[in-house]
Amino acid sequence: MSRTRVLIMGAAGRDFHNFNVYFRNNASYEVVAFTATQIPGIGGRVYPASLAGNLYPQGIPIYDEAELSDLIQRYTVDQVVFAYSDVKHEFVMHKASQVMAAGADFRLMGLHTTQLRSHRPVISIGAVRTGCGKSQTARKVVSLLQQQGLRVVAVRHPMPYGDLSVQAVQRFASYADLDLHECTIEEREEYEPYIERGAVIFAGADYEAILRRAEQEADVIVWDGGNNDTPFFASSLHIVVVDPHRPGHETSYHPGETNVRMANIVIINKVDTANYADVLRVREQIEEVNPAALIIEAASPIFVDDPLEIRGKRVLVIEDGPTLTHGEMTFGAGVIAAKRFGASEIVDPRPFAVGSIQTTYAKYPTTGAVLPAMGYGAQQIADLEATINAADADLVIAATPVDLTRVLKSRLPMKRVRYELQEIGTPTLDEILAEEFVRGVAL
Repeated sequence: MSRTRVLIMGAAGRDFHNFNVYFRNNASYEVVAFTATQIPGIGGRVYPASLAGNLYPQGIPIYDEAELSDLIQRYTVDQVVFAYSDVKHEFVMHKASQVMAAGADFRLMGLHTTQLRSHRPVISIGAVRTGCGKSQTARKVVSLLQQQGLRVVAVRHPMPYGDLSVQAVQRFASYADLDLHECTIEEREEYEPYIERGAVIFAGADYEAILRRAEQEADVIVWDGGNNDTPFFASSLHIVVVDPHRPGHETSYHPGETNVRMANIVIINKVDTANYADVLRVREQIEEVNPAALIIEAASPIFVDDPLEIRGKRVLVIEDGPTLTHGEMTFGAGVIAAKRFGASEIVDPRPFAVGSIQTTYAKYPTTGAVLPAMGYGAQQIADLEATINAADADLVIAATPVDLTRVLKSRLPMKRVRYELQEIGTPTLDEILAEEFVRGVAL
């Protein structure tokens, strides 16, 4: 019997996971290629034989998505699997149209074929868009569970930007682990806050192996779902964060709407800085598509050491990279801090941009007068450093979860902005988690 020839479209995350759990040992299919997008420099690699399994002794080639139509013809592809996230529904259908016009079937894979089951209770945290506040929500859940005396291990959505053959299972418990695994800025942004809390976080490329390792040292596993993806693990409590600064996105992006529809709890974040009409609009959308969900309103207050040092200064603002790029935000906590604490001017970094930072602005022209903390590799980190040091400013405001001074040298003093989730009114996450564990739902 001939095997169905499959191409998987991805961004070094969901694509590899879908392959591992469904296609890797499935003799009915032959995965002939992956395509890659969203993340700079991830095309032109090979998914290694050590991860691909016995059916793929040469591994599987990874191409740039720009070659999609040609690849369908070249490899006589029967089926294309769409496997990345944080994109408009319309974008997904444009890709479907491109695939079908080239002669192949187009497929989206659901939870039953892609989720792994744990021997431990799992709480999953997701979002509808990058930059909603998922990370601080996940951090708070971890801290609250730790306060209950539970051993908590976090597992982060994939970020395998390096050598995949050595990134099957990654465990981070110290800053030395970040250096050991040669983490990018984007990885450090996600891992450092857990290390600061004394928590262990796993990531990598093989989530069956990661899950079994995490189970060995956890009472509870927290799934930290990056890029608004749906959980890789079946969970007993699914928390989803939405952003009233982008009303309507909760039902117009993939797979953000899936997250909203399957959520047990939806957190409307940033209500302190959003228009009230937009908060109401988002609430109405949630109630329409998932009336059973419990809705919590929350803020993400900012914290700055010695905020008076900002007053009167000309500041260069650095924001979380993915939030500005495919998250499509034009500002973040850094801009809010600059305005709130009296900066005299927010310096436009674009005239000082060099190398890959210039390329980023060209690719994402709506980014605005802020500097995205791009650092997917050594050269991009060097370009970011050069851009910072070329800027005509008095002070840098860095509103990214990573301590940038650990990875680059700035000639300007750098002021970090931190932000944490703060529920408004009741119920709070603390109350909900306590009730869930008392009732035995999560355990």
